[in-house]
Amino acid sequence: MPFTLATWNINSVRLREPIVLKLLEEEAPDVLCLQECKSPVDKIPMEGFRALGYTHMVARGQKGYNGVAILSKIPMVEAGAEDYASLGHARHIAGKLENGVTIHNFYVPAGGDKPDREINEKFGQKLDYLTEMRDAFHAEKPEKSILVGDLNIAPREDDVWNHKQLLKIVSHTPVEVEHLAQTQEAGNWVDITRQDIPEGQLYSWWSYRARDWDAADKGRRLDHVWATPDISNAGHSSRVLRDARGWEKPSDHAPVFATFDL
Repeated sequence: MPFTLATWNINSVRLREPIVLKLLEEEAPDVLCLQECKSPVDKIPMEGFRALGYTHMVARGQKGYNGVAILSKIPMVEAGAEDYASLGHARHIAGKLENGVTIHNFYVPAGGDKPDREINEKFGQKLDYLTEMRDAFHAEKPEKSILVGDLNIAPREDDVWNHKQLLKIVSHTPVEVEHLAQTQEAGNWVDITRQDIPEGQLYSWWSYRARDWDAADKGRRLDHVWATPDISNAGHSSRVLRDARGWEKPSDHAPVFATFDL
């Protein structure tokens, strides 16, 4: 049974419930992974999601910050939640589908404004978080798994609007890119989006600060879909739903999709 998965940093699931419902109605992914839900789990507006067939959810939440959730039409059970770097943040949740696939949904710390852990604690937390992810994947190699989420790093030169200008900007600095590469390598993760779309500029985030984000197009690919090698060949049809960035009261992120024939 093929299934389609989407990942989306929604920047408040309650505030943006209307556009979550719009996505579920118009695109109907089988699984939707949300980050930055900014809501306790019991306050996530499930009634409307259930009415559209999303009767399964696993989530971790906290009031006003962070938060991750996986909504699914396919039966799913919780498969763990990790607090890497011991931050006490709701940044990871895993769900196991009835076909045996485990989905890891991550919201990696953004890292603040200055790429220097000596003067910016948040940047240090980001690097520590990625290091502990790496070590966990080294210790126990994931199998039959998909990893998605807002990883808050645009690793490739064509994942940002201007490589040279962003080299000293948090999300594209060499130290962050190296940490993400080590994390990916530790789990033998395959970047499904770039497996499908190997060439060209590709973004999933555009700043709220841009007066006309679409015309300026100063984007970054911060949102990712990875899979373990045993199922990576089953992944296809990757795309970024850019139009969602222009919906009413949008998130600054656009949803990223992939389909898996499993």
